[in-house]
Amino acid sequence: MDVEFKMRNLNILLFAKFETIDAFGPAQIMGRLPEHYKVNCFSMAGGSVTSWHGIQVETQPISAIATDGILLIPGTSEVKLYIGNQSFLEQLKKLAEAAPYVMTVCTGSFLLALTSLLDNHSATTNKMAFKIVSKACPKVNWVHKARWVVDGKYYTSSGVSAGMDMAMGFIHDVNGPEVAKQAALESEYIWNNDKSYDPFAK
Repeated sequence: MDVEFKMRNLNILLFAKFETIDAFGPAQIMGRLPEHYKVNCFSMAGGSVTSWHGIQVETQPISAIATDGILLIPGTSEVKLYIGNQSFLEQLKKLAEAAPYVMTVCTGSFLLALTSLLDNHSATTNKMAFKIVSKACPKVNWVHKARWVVDGKYYTSSGVSAGMDMAMGFIHDVNGPEVAKQAALESEYIWNNDKSYDPFAK
């Protein structure tokens, strides 16, 4: 546990077609702890961003990000829109390099891996995209059977709902078990606290 940890920004990077629960599952969990986390939504240019499910979210531009905050990268089923977007990937890399912690959900780890920052690190991703992602980014040590994976400052999680388990795991690691218990209780959330327990790996 980081005893110096007081309150930090949770900076969620949104983009067109992001998976809604990838972003707002962790936001719900961590946002229940306002003494520890302040949730903020950003996008490259700011303004309204629409999720894959058609939900519109008002965001701030990335120029307003406090880089000492935690960066959360959700996934998208339309990841192909960003694979060749060098401007997006370069800005994502700068944000991730500056952040003390980076969390990804679902194919958000694929986006991060495309920046090369996950090279030689262990990570996981959505099981339905696992073969494609692991083949596209072979320098990453992809862990197939994992609800979430921790490697240094990088927290990566499997598909969609796994982001909430990862967020709980992050709170446990950084703020301690009692704070994690409080977050789960206030969200009425049954936490899978074993990151290696992954029934979807089958």
